[in-house]
Amino acid sequence: MTSDVPVDPTINDAFRQMSALIYAGADAGSIHQSLVDSALRLVEGCDRASLLVRTRDRYVTAASTDDIARRIDQIELEVGEGPCVDAIVSEAYQHDADLTDAKTPWPRFTERIVAETPVRSAIGYRLLLEGDKVGALNLFSDTPGGLTSKSADVGAVIASFASVALMAIRAREEAATLRQGLTSNREIGKAVGLLMAAHHISGQEAFELLRSTSQELNMKLALVASQVIQGQESQFGHAGPAGGATADSQV
Repeated sequence: MTSDVPVDPTINDAFRQMSALIYAGADAGSIHQSLVDSALRLVEGCDRASLLVRTRDRYVTAASTDDIARRIDQIELEVGEGPCVDAIVSEAYQHDADLTDAKTPWPRFTERIVAETPVRSAIGYRLLLEGDKVGALNLFSDTPGGLTSKSADVGAVIASFASVALMAIRAREEAATLRQGLTSNREIGKAVGLLMAAHHISGQEAFELLRSTSQELNMKLALVASQVIQGQESQFGHAGPAGGATADSQV
């Protein structure tokens, strides 16, 4: 990317809107869609865009401006070459201004794109998350030469923001997982305490009872614990076990 890219108030406004989505807690799908929609609106010559992200051990299209952009992603993955695939594994973005040029570095990709879609120019940007290659932002134009060096510069700015957005999404997901884990641990601890009181057993024995029930019923341990708590509260109220009753029927 060149060092003298002018600050565009339209781009700044788009970034403010996308930032607002992130901090407002919008779901990942909405943020992904906002990124490709912004690329379509801000990059000169861009007629369609897509976002490839890695899910476990494969790449999937997380968002696209239309079915053609999504189809191009599929073609790239099928043939194993193209600007977006190369962008993921290389250091620099990949730009082919004219896919009808016989000198294209991706002959199989180009042949199918020209035959099956109206796209004639493409740029792919690698997205990094803490040094990890997690996907690509892909821009397409239906005009040969439609994506220029200026287009590539603006797209690079959006791709950088996309990496930040993906980082925010991951941080939010990790926080949610942590909260869920803490909640589950509290539920399990409470269920262990109730079983100890109801059965007059040790904490280890109460936990083993939960664990064995979880395996027998093929249910998550936290779900079994939640059902124990609900059963105990329903049977004994908030005062806890009394009057010699047991919780045998609850686990």
